[in-house]
This record gives sequence, structure tokens and C-alpha cells, in this order.
Amino acid sequence: MRHSTALPAAWIFLRILIVLNWIGGALVLGLLAYTFVNEPWTMKALKVTADADGHAFMNGMRTIAAFGLAAIPLNHMMFKRMLRIVETVRAGSPFVADNAYRLNTIAWILLALQVLSMIIGGIGEAISSPAHPLHLDAGFSPIGWLSVVLTFVLARVFAEGTLMREDLEGTI
Repeated sequence: MRHSTALPAAWIFLRILIVLNWIGGALVLGLLAYTFVNEPWTMKALKVTADADGHAFMNGMRTIAAFGLAAIPLNHMMFKRMLRIVETVRAGSPFVADNAYRLNTIAWILLALQVLSMIIGGIGEAISSPAHPLHLDAGFSPIGWLSVVLTFVLARVFAEGTLMREDLEGTI
């Protein structure tokens, strides 16, 4: 397993995701700030009318962006923990208590991201109108919720594996 190409590739991929996460967050923050600096241009670019419905739509878009920004540090925490798990696997000792804790934390982060997605999806539905249709890839995701459950289960598997490993080391 130590000679697997999947582990170095996962390590590189996670490092790239960490950088892209922060770049994406900076771009969203910049765009959000610009909607306040030059609202008429933003409304024109989004083809939003300057009536009350258009202003409500813009405020909803800003709210969505703000909730999206909340996902950036959550993603970062998750990627960093995944990176540490990959490092312990590469070192040949995946069943350590730290990995069980890391997986449990990742499960809670995934749960928070699913809730954020549902909030963003709800806001998107609330501000979408025939005049200003909005189609977001957000909201309830059965696969996302399955990921949450599976990660909690995997955390427990790692906790049990850690106990089994400690018991085995104690008998040798």
C-alpha cells in the first residue's frame, strides 16, 4: 500500500483543492463587495430590472454569496483533516485515534455543508421569479446526506480499528 499511486495523487489533489477553495472564496468575496460598489452594473450584468423585485433578487443573491462564504472555512477544515488522514495512511498507520476524531469532525462539517446547501437552495427558490429565474445546484441532496451518514459510520469504524490495534499491540 505504501507504493500506491493513489495516496500521493490524493495528497496533491487535496493540496490543490485547498488553494482553489481559498481562490474561489476570494473571488466570491470580491464579487459580493462589488455588488455594493457598483450595483447598477451588477444588475445590468445579471439582467435584473431596477424595480422592487430586482432589488429583492439582488439582496437574495448577496445573502446566497454570504452563506457561500461560510462554506470556505468549513471546506478548508475538511480538506486539512483529509490531508492528515492521507499522511497517516502513507505512513502505514491509518487506525489511530486522531483519524477517528478527524473523520468524526469531517462528518460534522459535511452535515453543516448540507444544511448550508439547503439554506442556499431555499433562498434561491424564494427569490426566483418568472422575471428573474434562478436555478441553483443547491438544496436537499440524498447523496450528500448519505455521505454524512457514511462518514459518521466510517469514523466509528476507525475508532473500533484503533481499539483493536491497541489491543493487538498490548497482547504482543
